[in-house]
Amino acid sequence: MEVIPKEKMILAMSKSNNPVKKVDSGSTVVFDTFDCFSNQIRTENDPFSSVGWDKINPATGPLYVNNAEIGDVLKVEILDIKIASKGVMTTATKLGVLGDIVTGETTKIIEIIDNFAVFNERIKIPVNPMIGVIGTAPYGDSIPTGTPGSHGGNMDCKRIVKDSVLYLPVNTDGALLSMGDLHAVMADGEIVICGLEIPGEVTVKVTVLKNEIPHNLLPILVEGNHVMTIASAKTLDEAAKNATINMHSFLLDKLNLGIDETGMLLSLVGDLRICQIVDPLMTARMEFPLSILNQYESEISKK
Repeated sequence: MEVIPKEKMILAMSKSNNPVKKVDSGSTVVFDTFDCFSNQIRTENDPFSSVGWDKINPATGPLYVNNAEIGDVLKVEILDIKIASKGVMTTATKLGVLGDIVTGETTKIIEIIDNFAVFNERIKIPVNPMIGVIGTAPYGDSIPTGTPGSHGGNMDCKRIVKDSVLYLPVNTDGALLSMGDLHAVMADGEIVICGLEIPGEVTVKVTVLKNEIPHNLLPILVEGNHVMTIASAKTLDEAAKNATINMHSFLLDKLNLGIDETGMLLSLVGDLRICQIVDPLMTARMEFPLSILNQYESEISKK
C-alpha cells in the first residue's frame, strides 16, 4: 500500500503540480495529513493569527492515477479515517458568521477520549471524522486549497466520511488528487470558520471511470442512504440552486421520468442542505434517497 507523508503537501490545486506518487486505477493509498493550521497551533496560547495564511489548509499530494485522462471521472472510496488524540478550534474577529460578534481570538484544545470530543466537563460530543479538503486539479488556473469548486477542494461537507464514495472530475492527466483539513466533528455551516481541526490519516481506493458521469454534475457524493450533488458559488443562494439543478439533471439521466415529474419527485424527497458558509465560496448539497435510485441500474447506486 502506498503512503503519502504529510510533508508532501500543496497549498493550491493545479495541473502544474508535480505528483508525489503514481498508482494504477484500483489502488489503495494512505494520505497522512496536517490539520488546517499545518499543526502550528499547539496550545491555547497560540492564536489563529500566529499561523499565517500561507500555512492554512495544506492538502497532502497530489497523487497521479495512471490511465486517468481528461474527461474521465475519479471514483474515490473513503475506506478509513484515523484521527489524532486531540484537535483545535479557534475564533477571530472578522472571520466566520460570528466575526462581528466574537470579542477576540480564542483558541481551544479539545481532547478525543473513547471516540468523544471532550468540549468541557459537561459536554462530550461523539466524533464523526470527515475530510474538509479533497479534490483533483482544476481545469484552468490554480485554485487555493482553501477554496471549493467543481474540482472539489475545500467543500467542508460533513458527509465525506468513512465508507462514503466521492466522484471527482479528471481535468488533467493523472487527475492529481490531494486531500487534508480533517475534522473530528463538524456541523453543517462551519460557522466560526473551523470544525474540530485535527491531523490524521485517510485511506482511499482510487478508480478511473470512463464515460460514467458528465463533468458539469460533479462533485457527486454517495454516503449512507443518499446520493448528493455538491456545488459552490459566491452566494449560498447560487450554490443551493446549482446543487439542485445538478441533481435534477443527474436524475433525468437515471430515472425514466420527464422534466416536470423529476422536479416533483425532487421536491418531495430531495433535501437541500448547507455544507459551509465561511470559505471564499459557499457550498451546498442536494441529497436524494438511494432507495429510489437503487431501483435503476447505475454506477452510483452500486457505490
